Amino acid sequence: MDSAPSTETVVQAIQTLYHNPDPACKERASAWLGELQRSVFAWEVADQLLRNGQDLETSYFAAQTMRTKIQYAFHELPQSAHQSLKESLLNHAQNLVSNASPVIITQLALALADLALQVAGWKCPAKELIEKFGNTVGNLPFLLEVLTVLPEEVSSLLIHVNSRSLRLGANRRGEVIEELAGSCDLVVQLLIACTQSCAADSRVQAKVYRCLGSWFNLGVIQGEAVATSQLLNAPFQAMHNPETVSSVHEAACDCICSALYVAEDITRYESLANCLFQGVISLSEPYHLSVAQEDIDKSLNYCRVFTELAESFLELMMAAPGQGLGDLRILDLLLACVGHCQYEVAEITFNFWYRLSEVLYKRDSTNLNTIFKPYFQRLINSLSEHCRMDEDHEGIPDETDDFADFRIRVSELIKDVVFIVGSINVFTQLFRNLAETPNTTWDVTEAHMYVMSAVAKNLMPDESEVVPQVLQAVLSLPQDAHIAVRYTGTQLVGELCEWIDRHPDVLDSVLNFLLAGLQHPKLGSVSATSLQNICAACREQMARHFKGLLQIVEALDNLHISNEAAVGLLKGISLILTKMPHDQLAVGLRALCQIQANRLSQLIVQNESVKEGTRTDPTIFLDRLASIFSLFQYRHTAPEVQNGQIHPCQQVVQEVWPVLSDTCNKYQADIRIVERCCRCIRFAVRCVGKQSAGLLQPLVTQMVNVYQVHQHSCFLYLGSILVDEYGMEEGCRSGLLDMLKAFCGPTFQLLKTGGLRNHPDTIDDLFRLCARFVQRCPLVILHSEMIDAILECAMAASTLDHRDANASVMKFLRDLVHTAIANDCDDDYQVRRDMVEKLMVVRGPQLVQSLMSATVFYLPSYMLPDVADVVFELMRYNRASFCVWLEHALKALPTETTGGAINATHKQLTDFHKQITSAEEVKTVSSALRDFSRLYR
Repeated sequence: MDSAPSTETVVQAIQTLYHNPDPACKERASAWLGELQRSVFAWEVADQLLRNGQDLETSYFAAQTMRTKIQYAFHELPQSAHQSLKESLLNHAQNLVSNASPVIITQLALALADLALQVAGWKCPAKELIEKFGNTVGNLPFLLEVLTVLPEEVSSLLIHVNSRSLRLGANRRGEVIEELAGSCDLVVQLLIACTQSCAADSRVQAKVYRCLGSWFNLGVIQGEAVATSQLLNAPFQAMHNPETVSSVHEAACDCICSALYVAEDITRYESLANCLFQGVISLSEPYHLSVAQEDIDKSLNYCRVFTELAESFLELMMAAPGQGLGDLRILDLLLACVGHCQYEVAEITFNFWYRLSEVLYKRDSTNLNTIFKPYFQRLINSLSEHCRMDEDHEGIPDETDDFADFRIRVSELIKDVVFIVGSINVFTQLFRNLAETPNTTWDVTEAHMYVMSAVAKNLMPDESEVVPQVLQAVLSLPQDAHIAVRYTGTQLVGELCEWIDRHPDVLDSVLNFLLAGLQHPKLGSVSATSLQNICAACREQMARHFKGLLQIVEALDNLHISNEAAVGLLKGISLILTKMPHDQLAVGLRALCQIQANRLSQLIVQNESVKEGTRTDPTIFLDRLASIFSLFQYRHTAPEVQNGQIHPCQQVVQEVWPVLSDTCNKYQADIRIVERCCRCIRFAVRCVGKQSAGLLQPLVTQMVNVYQVHQHSCFLYLGSILVDEYGMEEGCRSGLLDMLKAFCGPTFQLLKTGGLRNHPDTIDDLFRLCARFVQRCPLVILHSEMIDAILECAMAASTLDHRDANASVMKFLRDLVHTAIANDCDDDYQVRRDMVEKLMVVRGPQLVQSLMSATVFYLPSYMLPDVADVVFELMRYNRASFCVWLEHALKALPTETTGGAINATHKQLTDFHKQITSAEEVKTVSSALRDFSRLYR
């Protein structure tokens, strides 16, 4: 946008966006307004629109524009304009808030809050706002809103240090928090006055609770002062009152939860903690009333409060269970919520039970386990009730709805906590409940079996009393049993696989049961998954059934089995092969692979259009082949091959290769199919290792040829696998280097035109490939003419905040520097060091500057350990040069924010330099980088 549009033009565009019925016109208006918001003219336009206050849509657009500009583009304004912007916003607020919509009030409040945070010269903003707006009742909604969002924005920055919107820096954040702490008493007085003067105004009351909670979250409220005031009683009174409206009830709940969160620091907030404990315990009766009135929203609020209380006082419960603030009535409250008829209420408590079980596991105290065991027994009983499906449900359990997700979370929770109660105790109790209850409905049976499945793998394999009865009951389920019961029973059989391995006498019965399930249209997938478990656990015994399993594989496409289940079954069957002699392994593997290869060959010949997920989709058979080969690359499943011995899978890989090559050629434009094809080839190469040498030349040729036309990054990844396998073979290095050269041209062109950020997978796989060269044949890549361009690309990509891509870049840089100091006894050590020295003399200063820039401005803190690896290697390589490079890089960093706040003092810069350059461990460097980055964020 070259010039500022008139306000009339902007208003017309806003009207078009909201009121024109033509979608095309709306889209054009939205795009134009978005361009306006990104331009520097948006400041003046938004200010003028707010001054005019024409209508709701226009005022909202203006307020929202002003807020986003302050948040994301504050650097566009000179410091001389900050005071006038502040005065303008205060005037807009003064003129608009009495009649403004809540959405406009929120945007204006956020704009003012973000401005106050960024302008270092605005001292004590909370105090100034109270003085300006606190004398008029009509201004209270706006004042409370801005006093809410101001600490909220600071708290958000403390949690999300890597935020790209507001970058205050640690020094400025400290100043702001100190100023807000100084204004806290004034805010509390205001809130007390509001609760007294506006007791009948639910909107104001909700804002008071939100505001108080916001200041609690920031951790600046003096707990003693609030605990002894009437302010803390107000949210509890609201939650006690059955007539409280939902918005106020929820705001009161949020406020109490925020107070409970800070009260976890019991040494600082002991008085507050005691008041909160008494207040929360008193909410038991109101909770039960909400249950009786079927007010689910209020029940959820009470459960949140009870759970927050339990989370905050968990350590006290461990230290003194049943005493003081460790009162175990807290658990009774939680279990009452778990018993609520709506599973959404119970689900709120799950994180607490995880934490409690984790603490008990770490402490490994028999006394503590005995105390808490009854509570976990009640928890599991209640959860089994929640797992019941609707009695009128037809068909198998739906695995895609919210209830299915809940049942999965129940299963995961029970697996984590069952050690306290004992798996066999739970299993036995559930079975007895079914056996001793006459006329049990199908939904109860299914729910109990589902929970039994969760603990089945934890049972001792030598158990001989209950499991045989359970297994026999499942295997004897009549054909007219509810299909969901048969489905979950089949799951249970699969989960008992380890027990079945120790009791081979039941194996034939189990296989007959699962074979019947495979042929059932609704039980096929679950039967396949259970059969996979049996194959994996009973490998040696299942060897005699291999021919029968092969017949199942041949019939897979005629069975009602998902591709995921089919892939899993093939993995299970392949595991059986790992226990066979080499000759039998080769025969079995050939048979398994040939079935899938034949399907692929048919697709290539038939030339049908690909429909994803159907039998015309090559990825189905590529995934199956990959699942077979993948198992033979792991140490615990790969066949033992002595030196000079031919790998039993070699011939099969060579036989399958032509089909994979044809598939790659035919579908070369389809990234989805090519990726699966490369994945399959990768597993095949890993399977036989260097004995796949016969594939190297044709495979590389094909990869390079296709890559010139279609820059699929999976070819780069596959290239890294080949370098890993063959890079140390002298005769292969020249061809592998030619491959790298052929890849680099199209890759650099793609990154140049498309941008690094738009191609993170390419960056990831390119530098994975380059790192393999550095690891396996460093002199080959160091002597190549491409190394300078590769290093330049790596420095440019060092700021990319894509986790995998950046990790590959940093790995390459670290390994490149490391090659100058590694294996200093090798004959080629001095040559390697000289080559790296030649690079670093030119690129070292720029590399360190790129790393510092990435650390400060671009990368989230969890990615900085990878940067630390590179920095530490640079110091190991040449500490003296690195000290100079780092000094220059630090001097290039900005000293102030656009709001006038100091980013880093001279002492902080000096301390950081000293901390880094004197580090003897990479952990020290990582910690220093993380702390330093916070000065700029």
